[in-house]
Amino acid sequence: MTHIKIIENADDVQIAAWLEKKLSAALSATTGPVVITVPGGSTPFPIIEQLLKASLDWSRLVVWPGDDRVVPEDHDASNTGKLRALFEPAGAEVVTLTIMEQVPHFDLAWLGMGEDGHIASLFPNTDPKLDEERQIARLTPDPLPPEAPFDRITLTLPSVLDSDELLLVIRGDAKRKVFADAVEQKHDLPVARLLSGAKQPVTCFS
Repeated sequence: MTHIKIIENADDVQIAAWLEKKLSAALSATTGPVVITVPGGSTPFPIIEQLLKASLDWSRLVVWPGDDRVVPEDHDASNTGKLRALFEPAGAEVVTLTIMEQVPHFDLAWLGMGEDGHIASLFPNTDPKLDEERQIARLTPDPLPPEAPFDRITLTLPSVLDSDELLLVIRGDAKRKVFADAVEQKHDLPVARLLSGAKQPVTCFS
C-alpha cells in the first residue's frame, strides 16, 4: 500500500487551499489541460466554491464527475449539473459521464466515502474489483439511498487509480472509523479495495 497522509479537523478553506496548491503545480508542469475527477454529495460543493476564488487558469481544467445519479442534468440530484453550474462560469470544462466515454489519466482523483465504505457509486453490493475491465459502469445501489433512489453511473476502481494522486474528504466519526479500518485492511469494503490498489500518494482530510 502507498503512503497515506491523514489531516485531521480540516475546514473547507484549508482543503480548498490544498487543492489550489496541487492544481497550480499541475498547471505549471504542462501547457496542456489538467484533468481531475471530483465527487458529488453535499461535502464537496462548499469546498469547490472556496477553490474557485483562486486565481488559476480555469480554462485548462477538465472536470470529471466521479459518479452521478442517472437523472437529467437539470434534476436536483444531478452531480454533473451542480458541477457545471460552479465550474463552467469560471471557464473550466465539465464532462458528462457516459458508458462509451474514454477515461483519461487524472492529475488528481478526489473521492468521498459513505459510512458503508462506498466510494464514487461503487457500493458494497456492486463488488468493485481492481481488475475491472470497464472504465465506467452503470450500477444499482442496494439498498438504494432514500435521499437519492436512482441508478448510478460511476468510474470504476481502475479508472480512479489511474491518477497521480488521491484525495479523500471524510467527515464524521463513523466514516473516520471505516477509513481507519480500511487503511489497516481490516475489512474488504470498496474503500479498502481502493487503498489496497493505490500506488500513488493518498491524502485524507477528516
